[in-house]
Amino acid sequence: MTLLTVPRTLHRHVEVGGVRVFYRESVPDGRGDDAPVMLLLHGFPSASHQFRRLIDVLGSRYRLIAPDYPGFGHTEAPAGFTYSFDDLADVMEGFVERLGLTRFVMYVFDFGAPVGFRLATRHPEWIAGLVVQNGNAYEEGLSDGARAFVALRPDVEGDEDKVRALLTLEMTRGQYEGGTADPQLVAPDGWTLDQHFLDLPGRKEAQVALAFDYHSNVERYPLWQAWLREHRPPTLITWGRDDMFFPEPGAHAYLRDLPDAELHVLDTGHFALEDRLPEIAPLIAAFLDRVWV
Repeated sequence: MTLLTVPRTLHRHVEVGGVRVFYRESVPDGRGDDAPVMLLLHGFPSASHQFRRLIDVLGSRYRLIAPDYPGFGHTEAPAGFTYSFDDLADVMEGFVERLGLTRFVMYVFDFGAPVGFRLATRHPEWIAGLVVQNGNAYEEGLSDGARAFVALRPDVEGDEDKVRALLTLEMTRGQYEGGTADPQLVAPDGWTLDQHFLDLPGRKEAQVALAFDYHSNVERYPLWQAWLREHRPPTLITWGRDDMFFPEPGAHAYLRDLPDAELHVLDTGHFALEDRLPEIAPLIAAFLDRVWV
């Protein structure tokens, strides 16, 4: 009988500017410091646990590092922390520096795109390549629902209630199952754990603040697109075409600035790794082997 190689995954904390950042890190089997490194940046309303199965599949060959942002997962932010996308990027920048990472492939999904592209424009030398999974950076990639979300403002009566309506178990589950061809392939653990964290004290307030700041990401789209055109990082795009927030045109839009990008559109929704891991994991492995030279 052939035994499969299962990676060791470490679960750690590191202090960054008063924030106790939790992260998961795989230990590649026998590869030492030469193993390709991939930074996994999660989405809303999830955390690093969304990458557990991917880490189990690829972590014996590659060093995969998945942090939780402030306001998400097991990361602990101090009272008075300001929740904006600039502040999340500041903490992730400090996290990368604390770990001594100088070069990595960056996986960006959902909120991971605005956090990650802020890192990329600040430190282009860090980026060996991009894996983009339903991480939008183009106007075409915004659904009508996403455009309505971007338009929310804290001084408009009723807008905070609209944000809070997204933070319920029904909506969290819908983000996982929506757009999937077979919901039976989506384990309930993801949305259940997400809702647990959303229901912790102060977490909904953090999400409301980030929702009202989301327009700052759309305003930066031209800057990020210019960065892509200038630096042309090797890029793998895997996209769930039936994403309720970021529909398929957002995937194809990347090809304007990255004509050599590898694009795969899959019959699934927002959390594509949940039901399409068997297709996506080999694509990522081949991509890492190709670009890590």
